[in-house]
Amino acid sequence: MRALGFLLFLIVLAVILLVAFSTTPAINVPASVKVIGQATPITVTISDPHGVRRASAYLEQNDQRYTLVTVERTSRRFRWARNEPEKTLQFTAGSRSLPQLKDGPARLIVEATSNDFRGKTAEAVRDVTVATRPVTLSVDSDQHYLYVGMADLVTYTVSGSATSSGVRVADESFRGWPMPSGKPGDFSLFAFGWNIPTNTVPVVYATGPGGDEAHGTMTVVFPKREQPRYRVRDLQIDDKFMQKVVDELDPNGSGDLVARFVRINSEMRKANNETLASLKNKTEPKFLWSQPFQQQPNTKVEANFADLRNYIYHGQKIDQQTHLGYDLSSTSHVGVQASNDGRIVYAAPLGIYGNCIVVDHGYGLQTIYGHLSEIDVHEGDMVKRGQVMGKSGTTGMAGGDHIHFSMQLEGIQIDPKEWWDAHWIKDHIARRVELPEFAS
Repeated sequence: MRALGFLLFLIVLAVILLVAFSTTPAINVPASVKVIGQATPITVTISDPHGVRRASAYLEQNDQRYTLVTVERTSRRFRWARNEPEKTLQFTAGSRSLPQLKDGPARLIVEATSNDFRGKTAEAVRDVTVATRPVTLSVDSDQHYLYVGMADLVTYTVSGSATSSGVRVADESFRGWPMPSGKPGDFSLFAFGWNIPTNTVPVVYATGPGGDEAHGTMTVVFPKREQPRYRVRDLQIDDKFMQKVVDELDPNGSGDLVARFVRINSEMRKANNETLASLKNKTEPKFLWSQPFQQQPNTKVEANFADLRNYIYHGQKIDQQTHLGYDLSSTSHVGVQASNDGRIVYAAPLGIYGNCIVVDHGYGLQTIYGHLSEIDVHEGDMVKRGQVMGKSGTTGMAGGDHIHFSMQLEGIQIDPKEWWDAHWIKDHIARRVELPEFAS
């Protein structure tokens, strides 16, 4: 009897341990899964150190449950796996395979059962909207006058449930936004980049929940087909300037001085521009400005947008780069003014740009101020047009005291000069969308 009791004790202990060490699956349904269209692809991740015995996905609507997918594996009650990698459950949901679905609310349900003794089942539920109508769009009938480096605005109307929309210019995409003040329709601020082939035609697009797309074309006029029109300039680099740049931007480096300078001018420039481009994610979904942008007062333009610069050292060309902005000179350490109302999204040193400020003006439009000797604002500050944010200087790759001023739209640097023109803003922006309190 004592032996039998001990045996029963061991059995009970074993069962307790098996239950205690059993696990529960963790299910992750991507937050982007909000709309189910005609054939929406969905990928769900399921993690469980003991693996998954069974995984299923269902769609529920009007008290009806429809099975989307079921995957099963051999059951392991006692000798389960250890440290199983994360699994993915891939399936397609939509009216194409389930014609019973109706437009309106539904629930996506994913279940997973752990492959161990207890076989615990977890469930993830996501409220979704079924949208069976294909996406279509219509584009405004305006003529859009473009040249390389320029920005513009297009309006359009989407029918059906689009998950995203906007404008594509070659390989670049520019987001669509709901019209301001709740008016019907959408708009997109887009850029025809300085390096885009002139035969490129911008395309308006709208993507449905199943990945299907509708496309529309706008009427585009290129008044300057002889582009590119940018200048080529030779910059003479002396030992003093090269040493200054290397000491400031590569203080712990070693090796050939010229090689270090060229690495700064090329690799660091590329990394800095990628940092600037990433700031598009900090934009506000509204207009933060209501007046034309201003050029820094009483300044002389020393370099233009998209000048192609040859760097000449001791009579030899050592590098070539494109200058994406204006160099504006005035007096030494002049107060650097905000070109328009906005919010500071960057205020810190940035490689070749030296001490740098970036102001967001909403909808992906941002202004950049480089080579400052002082920064007197902080990230998150709101600034007004004409407000002094710091002082000009020679930080970064600057040969003399000046302000590097540039603009970017969704991370693509553009020519600022149209934005200094109230007439251009009225024709290209304010006439097409409601620009609150625009003062021309």
